Amino acid sequence: MRRAVCPGSFDPVTNGHLDIVGRASRLFDEVIVGVLINHSKTGLFTVEERIEMLRQATASYGNVRVESFHGLLVDFCRAQGAAVVIKGLRAVSDFDYELQMAQMNIGLSGVETLFMPTNPLYSFLSSSLVKDVVKWGGDASSYVPDFVGERLVTRLRQN
Repeated sequence: MRRAVCPGSFDPVTNGHLDIVGRASRLFDEVIVGVLINHSKTGLFTVEERIEMLRQATASYGNVRVESFHGLLVDFCRAQGAAVVIKGLRAVSDFDYELQMAQMNIGLSGVETLFMPTNPLYSFLSSSLVKDVVKWGGDASSYVPDFVGERLVTRLRQN
């Protein structure tokens, strides 16, 4: 079975993330969306909430599952039986950082990294930008699934 991991924090999941996951799901038998648990950062949504949103957003894909992980990505890949990491690239600046990570990952464990260029519709999109837009009253509805947008508005109004 050809299995790949799409890692990230997904705080929250955006249509850009879903574009990469959906394209990866057509190339691999199984895609595992790995939600990084980073105890040194406080996200807007808990890890459990992010997993729930991702599961809802990817429910139409029969070969995608969502799991959380902490520690090294390569250890998570090994535990999942995945030999490939899929990373979306929005700009050249993403490549500089992701290349270093890819080289470290292959050196540590032999896990390959495949880079997918982001759909131009989402080349500027990030979770942080979406949160800022919603925080200041803007409309980010075309950049996240509807239910994510609703949860963003509710959460940011609470804060």
